Amino acid sequence: MPEGDSVLKVARTLDARLRGAVVRRSDFRVPQHATADLSGLAVLGTEARGKHLLTRFAGGTTLHTHLRMDGEWTVLAPGKQLPRRVVPDVRILLSTTVGEAPGPTAAALRMPVVELLPTAQEHSVVGHLGPDLLDPHPHVDGAVARLAAQPDRGIAAALLDQRNLAGLGNLWVNELCFLRGLDPWRPAGSVDLRRAVELAVRMLRHSVDTPRAHQVTTGDTRPGRQHWVSGRAGQPCLRCGTTIQVVAEVPGDAERRRTWWCPRCQPPLPAS
Repeated sequence: MPEGDSVLKVARTLDARLRGAVVRRSDFRVPQHATADLSGLAVLGTEARGKHLLTRFAGGTTLHTHLRMDGEWTVLAPGKQLPRRVVPDVRILLSTTVGEAPGPTAAALRMPVVELLPTAQEHSVVGHLGPDLLDPHPHVDGAVARLAAQPDRGIAAALLDQRNLAGLGNLWVNELCFLRGLDPWRPAGSVDLRRAVELAVRMLRHSVDTPRAHQVTTGDTRPGRQHWVSGRAGQPCLRCGTTIQVVAEVPGDAERRRTWWCPRCQPPLPAS
């Protein structure tokens, strides 16, 4: 699943390629917006909010998209077309002009969330989110306070809850718990939450801003060595050699996502 750092990279691409262009033709291939027409509207820009994308148009309209598991945005240079094999996956096509010349075309593929709404109503789709860890000045105090409000909740589940803080997905939470030496089910109230949130901010920012470091948490870009625990079930821990463990996700249960951990580097709290 794309996480906050991946979504921010998508937002930057859309913003750089489309800002200032004018929609020549829009094609929404989703039932609720099949008749929508954005032609003639200038693209004001795109920004990320957690894992959500908000593309704004002149006249007060916002296109809200969410990639979830496998949604994708791609931007084609003028005159280029999508490969025929992906045409059935198209959910949105935005053809543009730049001045008098043809502009880029943006295509949303397999996009599970597509909504058009008044820009003034964006809070209806992102207002529930906690502080965005990739904001230029993230509200760390606010994130810590939200996490601390449920002290008995497992730390991994609490960090994944976008109402507490926005941008962390399963990869980052598993890696963060490893780096802080936290058993993923340890109660949030027993954790130094400020240090955990501050580390999460540094990790996400490094992933976004450092070339070739996207979602590499070990500093080693070789295949199979980019992550400490995520996706490494049954393999030796890169730090201590203990076999990495995993528990499967329970569909529909937000407290039981797929979780990887090292039993030695992330020991449970002693029984009281």
